[in-house]
Amino acid sequence: MAAHAPTASRRRWGSTAAGLLVLAVMLFPLYWMLNTALQPDSGLLEVDPVPSGLDLSGFTKAFTDQGGNLLTSLLVSAGAVAICLAVAAPAAYGLARFGLRGSRTIVFGTLITQMVPGIVIANALYTSYVDLGLVNSYAGLMLADASLGIPFSIVLMRSFMVSIPGEVIEAAEIDGAGPVRVFLRVVLPMSRNALITSGLFAFLFAWSDFMFALTLNTTDDVKPITLGIYQYIGAHVGDWGSVMAAAVLSAVPAAILLVLAQKYIAAGITGGSVK
Repeated sequence: MAAHAPTASRRRWGSTAAGLLVLAVMLFPLYWMLNTALQPDSGLLEVDPVPSGLDLSGFTKAFTDQGGNLLTSLLVSAGAVAICLAVAAPAAYGLARFGLRGSRTIVFGTLITQMVPGIVIANALYTSYVDLGLVNSYAGLMLADASLGIPFSIVLMRSFMVSIPGEVIEAAEIDGAGPVRVFLRVVLPMSRNALITSGLFAFLFAWSDFMFALTLNTTDDVKPITLGIYQYIGAHVGDWGSVMAAAVLSAVPAAILLVLAQKYIAAGITGGSVK
């Protein structure tokens, strides 16, 4: 037994070292982005591996230039989350509880939609948006970005709602609650983790969208941060400090949400795996 202890200890240390190495490789681009943002006067090939000081002038310039685009992304992403959950939650509940014929086929078809290239959907939407007058509008971009998260949210929430004990729903129905009240007062509160997880991923899909932002907007009336950074690179290709500072600012909201919601994400993803 004593001989096995050092071996097990070495394996743990080896696993930890391998995990740290993988983490370092994955986080290095983020570090270099922040490092470049803190050296705004350096060329792209002149950036020191470690910044000698905290020069925040790049962040000041980036926020001045891109602050409005950050706000636009926040509004569009929040609207996309609201639309996504309003559509996906009832759809998931219907597929989970009402015994619809072909429900598995519907779920499979929902997954298939995630494999369609975004440019195909964007081009198809543009023609419809022109007819509906939704080009260059907040509502149009919210609807388009919501479509990115709806399939994923339906699949995730359905797997969670299937695991809700039928006795709980039957007890609510015996107390006189109708289908809508059962859904609003019983199912949704019990599906909180799945709702938060779905909402977070819908936010991230909308926040990182570039294809719809580029295709469905022909003016600067609605310019999310992804499109703003894309155009910013062309206008300030020599000022990489400000460009990287804008990229860092665009990553902050998503990072904060991920940190705050990490426990709900773990519970929401695994909640439907055990019934």
